[in-house]
Amino acid sequence: MSCVVGWMTTVPAHRPEPIPFGASVGVRTGFYAGLRVPIEVPWLVVGRGFGADVLLAEPTLSRAHAALGFAGGAFFVQDLGSESRTRVNRATVQRCELQDGDLVQLGRLLVEVSLPGACGRLEGMSRGSGR
Repeated sequence: MSCVVGWMTTVPAHRPEPIPFGASVGVRTGFYAGLRVPIEVPWLVVGRGFGADVLLAEPTLSRAHAALGFAGGAFFVQDLGSESRTRVNRATVQRCELQDGDLVQLGRLLVEVSLPGACGRLEGMSRGSGR
């Protein structure tokens, strides 16, 4: 069960599961190329708005573009209603389980996912294709 806390942010109503250490995304293109962002919380909002956890001054990002996180034993990305959509390995997704090496496109930004060891799968989640 989740509860809404603030604008487009949800937090678990119970104690969150431990997040495996070492997960991150690294920006591969554009002004922010080389930036590495660790995924250390269950819900991390990326966007150009002041409410985003990772604020990037990139005009092709929505204010709250997408969330990266961990739930059910797996890392995921979830589009938050962005205009330019979120893609994983070139496939447009609403919510998608992430695997090590996946390429996630947020606006014009292309980020590569780096995950520790094997993580479990989330039930009912789509997988991006075109890898």
